[in-house]
Amino acid sequence: MEMEEKLIQQRVDKLNSIKKLNVNPYPYTFKQTHHAEEILTKYEKLKKEEHTKDKVSIAGRIMTLRPMGKAAFGHLQDESGKIQFYIREDEVGKENYELFKLLDLGDIIGLQGTIFRTKMGEISIKVNKLDLLTKSLHPLPEKWHGLKDTEIRYRKRYLDLIANQDVIEVFKKRALVVDEIRSFLKEKGFLEAEIPTLQPVYGGAAAKPFKTHLNAFNVGVYLQISPELYLKRLIIGGIEKVFFMGKNFRNEDVDRTHNPEFTMVEWYEAYIDYNQLMKDAEELISKICKKINKTTKIKYNDKEIDFKPPFQKLTMIEAIKKYAKLDINKMSDEELKSKVKELDKEIGSRDVMINEIFEALVEDKLIQPTFILDYPLTISPLTKVHRENPKLVERFELFINGTEIANAYSELNDPIDQESRFDQQEKARKEGQEEVYETDKEFVTAMMYGMPPCGGIGIGVDRLVMLMTNQQSIRDVIPFPFMKPENDD
Repeated sequence: MEMEEKLIQQRVDKLNSIKKLNVNPYPYTFKQTHHAEEILTKYEKLKKEEHTKDKVSIAGRIMTLRPMGKAAFGHLQDESGKIQFYIREDEVGKENYELFKLLDLGDIIGLQGTIFRTKMGEISIKVNKLDLLTKSLHPLPEKWHGLKDTEIRYRKRYLDLIANQDVIEVFKKRALVVDEIRSFLKEKGFLEAEIPTLQPVYGGAAAKPFKTHLNAFNVGVYLQISPELYLKRLIIGGIEKVFFMGKNFRNEDVDRTHNPEFTMVEWYEAYIDYNQLMKDAEELISKICKKINKTTKIKYNDKEIDFKPPFQKLTMIEAIKKYAKLDINKMSDEELKSKVKELDKEIGSRDVMINEIFEALVEDKLIQPTFILDYPLTISPLTKVHRENPKLVERFELFINGTEIANAYSELNDPIDQESRFDQQEKARKEGQEEVYETDKEFVTAMMYGMPPCGGIGIGVDRLVMLMTNQQSIRDVIPFPFMKPENDD
């Protein structure tokens, strides 16, 4: 710590010396005409030691410095990449060079000059004027080049971005995924809607909420865990195609695929069922893949995943039979209990145990995009009963690389059935199950006015971006993931 404080003091001393040169170390603007990547591309055919008279004005952070008396080489980094610069005292003048000698790695500067290629073959800027735009007072961390310490990377994302420019590309691709989703839905006539973040009753998913308190009304409220029940209210009100894209908040585990707040897109369309939603999900995800990667095939770790439609479709029972070699329809409740106990999973109703077996023995084997269809009735309280099997519901989840990416229903629109399903969830809660749906009586009232047949789907945007950018943790695609406090043991 003493060494760090000493280095900071050295930079403060330089700052004071810069001020004595009558230079403002924190000016207001700089006219930037070019970026590094643009210059490197435009002049890639320059020959060694070939000089141009083309003028550029570029700004960025000093990443390397190699002083040689009255001249120096260095690298400047902007949002697009790095470019070398060459500065000489006899070119910029004594006063400007005195300023340059007071600069450090990390300082943000503006350079004006011309383009040439060095005898070593590197496209460079020959500087004829230098401006200090921001004096950096904190030295970059030791071994900051290619910073690998994930704790520092996630906690101090600004250092991660400085050290690892490929991270900037990940976030640019994330923005492109979000743009593609919005464009896809708006082209199909969907209306984007906002829903309350603070809710008196949380609903739309089986998850633990964050609780807070609204002082104005002296009532407890929850952060939204899902926009579902509010979007359905809009369907009831007559908006036939509606979507929400934004944050959900769930007070649950933090791991490779979970963050307490995460981005979801959910959309609902009147007069369709889950069969149409499968086609829409295939179309959207394959379109995003082609936009980001120029192909429907990606490399994720050592696997090749192909997003070309149609995706594989299996019922949950078929998937268990195929991947776990278990014929659920021939197993008694006692046999299911024995298997679930062997897997050290939750012993509950038959439906719960079937789902536990699926999660434990099947999910991680679903590498290629796969729709798992027709879930057990009691674990899907917002879903229509399957039209051919009353023990099942018309629901699918989309799995890719062993991870759930999407969840969709033929939405339940019978208010009497819905109220009964909520009652079953309340009973499960009293029996000790924590992650169950809370009863939203006002939503049931809304349904009683008449909700049209409807299909609804939610897609995890963060997980989708992980796949499209070959990132191994959700924290790699969220600019500021939630971190455990540093002083927390």
